[in-house]
Amino acid sequence: MTRSNSSSPFPTLDEAVLAGKRVLVRVDLNVPMENGRITDLTRIDRILSNIREISEKGAKVIILSHLGRPKNGPEAETSLKSVAVALEHELKHLVFFASDCVGPVAKTAVAALRNGDILLLENTRFHAGEIKNDPAFVEQLAELGDLYVNDAFSTAHRAHASTEGIAHKLPAYCGRTMQRELEMLTGMLAYPERPMAAIVGGAKVSTKLELLGNLMRRVEYLFIGGGMANTFLSASGKNVGKSFCETQLAETARKIMADADAANCQLVLPIDAIVSTRLETNAQTRAVDVDHVGENDMILDIGPRTIAKVVGVLAASRTVVWNGPVGAFETPPFQMGTVAIARVAAELTRVHSIQTIAGGGDTIAALNQADVFNDFTYVSTAGGAFLEWLEGKLLPGVEALRGQKAA
Repeated sequence: MTRSNSSSPFPTLDEAVLAGKRVLVRVDLNVPMENGRITDLTRIDRILSNIREISEKGAKVIILSHLGRPKNGPEAETSLKSVAVALEHELKHLVFFASDCVGPVAKTAVAALRNGDILLLENTRFHAGEIKNDPAFVEQLAELGDLYVNDAFSTAHRAHASTEGIAHKLPAYCGRTMQRELEMLTGMLAYPERPMAAIVGGAKVSTKLELLGNLMRRVEYLFIGGGMANTFLSASGKNVGKSFCETQLAETARKIMADADAANCQLVLPIDAIVSTRLETNAQTRAVDVDHVGENDMILDIGPRTIAKVVGVLAASRTVVWNGPVGAFETPPFQMGTVAIARVAAELTRVHSIQTIAGGGDTIAALNQADVFNDFTYVSTAGGAFLEWLEGKLLPGVEALRGQKAA
């Protein structure tokens, strides 16, 4: 197929003729649910403008998504039917719903569409062929559309039928949400304003070894917080009491510290901590230097001196990337360190002192808690895909689009 010559390595909607076409649009409607109610509309809000544009250009919009991890086919709790209602409300446009994503039900629903109509198909993961990227299932999906638009960066790390397979069967384009994500990630991370700093938190070093390895070669400052920091402190000879700690990774932690030094990356660890003997709301706490953690203490947040040190890193930087909270932020009062850093980073962003990019589910929750979500330069709603991009990995859903771009 022929593409126009554009500076973007990915075909975008600017290059697509949409009027009168059946357009399969892969989005991420894997929204958090409680008792059948959506608790966070962020992912829905992000895709609205893309869907509106395709509809307003006269296409028949056929939306594909998954929800949750159904094990044995269709199940009520992971049906997209209730999401269709929320999507319709946010779009302020009628959204039809089909109770299957392939077969006679889907074909009939697609055939009934008029130009500009919007149809949401049922959970793609109700079929085993989705995760297996089964060629027969890919064909069933592809026959429902004339064009394919991937607007789900957050699922691009999966080589599934609806995220990667269809891109090889139909003319494929990058949706506006994914286009924006790729532009921000490429621009800010591949060609950052320097100095560049990374804040990496969360519980386990074992889940972020590749991330740390890639970041230390790309940033001038790397701050490690959360439960991860305990492993590094322990490997440095500090007593961490009853804190969560992956002691089996002590040698790995020491190698990371040595590699960071060799890469001229300043690795920053907590110098004081908020400790308690209980991880529960309003537990009694005290601030201690990391050299004075008691045998029964748990490190649950960074202390005031560490906050000041991280603020100094932010002030010395021009680009900041953040993944993972630096304390047990879900449980007051152990959110203080994460919230304080988030608010300082947001303020520095507002005055154009730094550019900030953040991603990951817990990170988004922390930014919302600090009420600064909209103040960061860019917040990625992707979890695993955002991490794998930071780790330097190729994402199947992105590469499938890149392969469609002709000179």
